[in-house]
Amino acid sequence: MICVSLEVSNVSDSLKKLKALDLAELRLDKASLTGAEIKQLFSLPLDLIVTCRPGFLSEEDRKQYLLEAICYGAKYVDLEIESPVAFKQDIISLARNKGCLVILSYHNYQETPSAIELNRTVRKCFQEGADIAKIACQVNSGPDIISLFSLYSLEEAAAGKIISLGMGQKGKITRVAAPLLGAPFTYASFKPGSETAEGQLDRKSLKTILKYFEG
Repeated sequence: MICVSLEVSNVSDSLKKLKALDLAELRLDKASLTGAEIKQLFSLPLDLIVTCRPGFLSEEDRKQYLLEAICYGAKYVDLEIESPVAFKQDIISLARNKGCLVILSYHNYQETPSAIELNRTVRKCFQEGADIAKIACQVNSGPDIISLFSLYSLEEAAAGKIISLGMGQKGKITRVAAPLLGAPFTYASFKPGSETAEGQLDRKSLKTILKYFEG
């Protein structure tokens, strides 16, 4: 399954794009939204992931966006494993109460740690309450890809609970392979030029490639 990642800036534009999708990640990092607009987005009858990466909004606003999205119907919330304990606990507690699945994610924009280190990170994600552990690392070499793929041999991967992706041009193959190796979904951009992470393929190209592999 393909999850299309959308950076929300204009609500009307996002609503138009969502009409063509079944599963989407709404990135609220750089958005300025009212509660009514968050409700408008997340009350749609779609499978939506709410994501709000740190570094753009205040922690208070970021937390408020995530909590409101969960209340209004987000199916998943993506939360950084490095987030402060109290921040994570509040988000996870509400998610459990509302039936929202928790994706705990780890991002490394410089390199891909060793397979042993990645395994430890995945273990930490599940220990802290993840329904899905998501790993996304910069791929600089072939061995990096092997390290990322090694996570699909873990027990949780067989249950569709691990997403392991590479960032950068060399990581594109991991985005194609992810759903074939057991990930519940992989990420794509809505169209060329609208990527939310380096190395993302656009949804139409990715769909065409996956159809070939699925026969």
